[in-house]
Amino acid sequence: MTFDRYRSPVLGYVTYECLFSLARRFDNLRTRARSCIVNDVLQSDFPDGLILPFDAVGKDDIPLAGGKGANLGELTRAGVQVPPGLVVAADAYFRFLDGAGLRPQIEHLLRGFDANDRAQLEGMALELRQLITGVPMPAWLVSPISSAYDNMGGGTVAVRSSATAEDLAEASFAGQQSTYLNVEGSAEVVRAVQNCWASLFEPQAIFYRARAGFDHSDVGMGVVVQRMVQAERSGVMFTINPVTNDASSTVIEAVFGLGEAIVSGLVTPDMYVVDKASGAILERRVVGQEQELVRRPDAARGEEQCHWAPVPFDRRFRPKLSDEEAGELAATGRRIEAHFGCTQDIEWAWADGTFWIVQARPVTSLGL
Repeated sequence: MTFDRYRSPVLGYVTYECLFSLARRFDNLRTRARSCIVNDVLQSDFPDGLILPFDAVGKDDIPLAGGKGANLGELTRAGVQVPPGLVVAADAYFRFLDGAGLRPQIEHLLRGFDANDRAQLEGMALELRQLITGVPMPAWLVSPISSAYDNMGGGTVAVRSSATAEDLAEASFAGQQSTYLNVEGSAEVVRAVQNCWASLFEPQAIFYRARAGFDHSDVGMGVVVQRMVQAERSGVMFTINPVTNDASSTVIEAVFGLGEAIVSGLVTPDMYVVDKASGAILERRVVGQEQELVRRPDAARGEEQCHWAPVPFDRRFRPKLSDEEAGELAATGRRIEAHFGCTQDIEWAWADGTFWIVQARPVTSLGL
């Protein structure tokens, strides 16, 4: 029997929608299955605790995995849709320092410095980073990191710093250390891990720790290696209005392309305010977007891995989110807030027909 779409337009539409829905569900199940496989393989292959799959850590494991790694592990355990990944434990960083004999040199450089002397701070920070990156990574680290990356299936990953004093509600270190996007190849992943360790001594990170009263020697660095989400849309979400302090609403910002476009300040995001109780859209501000930040698949090592591309004209003035999508995101935000027991600052991405949560941390500053 041949289906005539002109004679049965309603049936055809319903059939299409059903098939589309089934395909999307299959993709989601396949992604979750891959995540479980990655976590199981990592757990069995690296029992020494240097490499930890996300579901092996939780919110109480900040000394082990750092703030970002601990939160991603907790989200994974809670069943939130998180791109699969692993954490290079903070103990690997400390063992690297001890094996290379770097601790005494680092402590000597940090002794008695003036955090308010910018020239001194920047000079010392550069010397500290060069100490760490100037030592070859030992084989006992290269081998498990490379194997873990290969067991994830290779491909492009995000390598993110996860300091052990990071994302605490009383002292957020968010943004003080480095993140490397679109890293590909085991050697590049190892290099990015070492660079993340070195970023613990960026000038702003040293200044922040000094101001917050943290002992530099006690702060370690876990490193997150996470499957890269090639976002079609992305943004941030606050489960409290950060301007009005209204805890009954969720504020979502959204852009086309990668979320770093919001951080750069070069793109003004759409904004959606959602009522927590009803899921209704209380406020919507749609902003035209002429350019988006996207991955450069042909970028060579040392080149910028992302670039600005024009947004096709027929998309420029479209809302980044439908009301249904904004409601779905807000519901996920409420779930994460309830799980952690405090208001959350969440980073999200839309890729392959799915909303992914790529980071969540406590809200640490609000409007007055």
